[in-house]
Amino acid sequence: IEFIRSYYYNKVELVRFSSSLGKFVGFTEFGLKQAEHRNSNAAILAALNADKERYCLNNVGLDHRNI
Repeated sequence: IEFIRSYYYNKVELVRFSSSLGKFVGFTEFGLKQAEHRNSNAAILAALNADKERYCLNNVGLDHRNI
């Protein structure tokens, strides 16, 4: 299971958190700066990794059965 949270502005993806990488990745100049800033904050990374545990792992069985 991979948890992805993407941030867009004007239909352009700026930055994305990927749980498989465990960090943010930027796609534009502004996104690269945002990724660097967010990756330096351990609390943000821990919260998003906890979101994977809290949401994805608890609901994967339900989602799989409904498909």
